[in-house]
Amino acid sequence: MYDYDLLVVGSANADLVVGVERRPGAGETVLGGDLAVHPGGKGANQAVAAARLGARTALLARVGDDGHGRLLRDSLRSAGVDTAAVLTGGAPTGVALITVDPSGDNSIVVSPGANARLTAGDVRAEVLGAARVVSAQLEIPLETVAAVVRALPEGTRFVLNPSPPRPLPDDVLAACDPLVVNEHEARVLLGDEETGDDPAGRARRLLALGPRSVVVTLGAKGALVCDASGVRAVPSVAVAAVDTTGAGDAFTAALAWRLGAGEELPVAAAYAARVGAAAVTRRGAQESYPTAAEVAALDA
Repeated sequence: MYDYDLLVVGSANADLVVGVERRPGAGETVLGGDLAVHPGGKGANQAVAAARLGARTALLARVGDDGHGRLLRDSLRSAGVDTAAVLTGGAPTGVALITVDPSGDNSIVVSPGANARLTAGDVRAEVLGAARVVSAQLEIPLETVAAVVRALPEGTRFVLNPSPPRPLPDDVLAACDPLVVNEHEARVLLGDEETGDDPAGRARRLLALGPRSVVVTLGAKGALVCDASGVRAVPSVAVAAVDTTGAGDAFTAALAWRLGAGEELPVAAAYAARVGAAAVTRRGAQESYPTAAEVAALDA
């Protein structure tokens, strides 16, 4: 019997968000709106998104012994996330500096802080074994993600969003089911310098690197899923985007949860696309994540 539908191993940050009319170029200063502080980080975002949907969720992460760390713990608990494996100390809580333009697009710089101190020694087999699915990202050390893969119990599914993207060891790639990337991350992993529009080709080439399956997210266009049976397109729903911050995390969380519930990859990805669409209609990351009822309302 599993205690959790989903265990997220990843980052927890305070998001410091400023709205701007346009993002600055090199050497340029622009004036922005008032600073807003939100709980964020890819790991914490995924955990909150899944819990809001109704998944039994836990987070393995590290925060600082500071106000930002307390903000994150409070947000996680209020969403229903089990925080027993959220560790404290080693450095200040990680911070993400985010600018958001009027179209809702964002640019992000992350100071990892305590996230960089989440080590392989913090990965405990009994925590991994309590979950149907384990999801990770790369705002924590790659060595820690590799330790998760090595300690993963037989039958536990592993989902990875390699963000920020970097080359992955063969054993980590081989464990991914799926590897979840956006178009930028796909190009980085493949070493592509060209900018042509061939996401289906990239999905096939990513699968050839060794993961069991691949999902390429395409924003408002939905997603592509790719496994041994081929590439299939998954539509999204049309919404008025306000802020895209954290939408990819909501997608990945929903995908991982539904896969753990036994849904096929295209079905789970279609649901995840609707969750991501709902998330962009509100500002912030964790504050924007929908409940299952709100996702269902998109189809009404």
